Amino acid sequence: MIASVRGPVRHVGLDHVVVEVGGIGLLVHTTPGTAAECRTGQEATLETSLVVREESLTLYGFRGADAKALFEQVQTVSGVGPRLALAMLSVHAPDTVRRAIAQGDLAALTKVPGIGRKSAERLVLELKDKILAVGVDPADLSVQPGGAAVDDGVLGQVREALEGLGWSAKQASDAVTRVTGAQDAPAGVSDILRAALRELGR
Repeated sequence: MIASVRGPVRHVGLDHVVVEVGGIGLLVHTTPGTAAECRTGQEATLETSLVVREESLTLYGFRGADAKALFEQVQTVSGVGPRLALAMLSVHAPDTVRRAIAQGDLAALTKVPGIGRKSAERLVLELKDKILAVGVDPADLSVQPGGAAVDDGVLGQVREALEGLGWSAKQASDAVTRVTGAQDAPAGVSDILRAALRELGR
């Protein structure tokens, strides 16, 4: 098991980073928020969870052990795999997910693409008595002012990332349009993506 990685960041994508460890570049899948915090050339330390499949070994990375623990815990529920678990952490902070499960807040859980009412009910039923809900505010997803015109290529990258997380093409396009059409709209890829995630999570 690869429990963590530390090393210089060689590449930053919308939902992944490449970290060099011992001369080997490891592709680590992350939430868009975690990827946005990494900088090419700077050292990063990520808590990791290795998902082993017959045809692949996939590494998922998190800024803290808290998010990693939740990522692994929700996968104990039938029908929840690593992609859906990562989507949950892309939309909500770890304690927001825990609080939603502990309080049976189906509305919050179904904001995650791929989680319908039945899946949300199953999460609550199987984890409500096991999960620790800590009373903290959700992660701050506020957007910094941008104001500059946004390139179509940038918007395309954001839409593609949102679709990869499970939203439909229309949902992704509508969210990007709302975010970039607002006053003081963000301009960078990561800022637009975070703002679109916030918009879709409402």
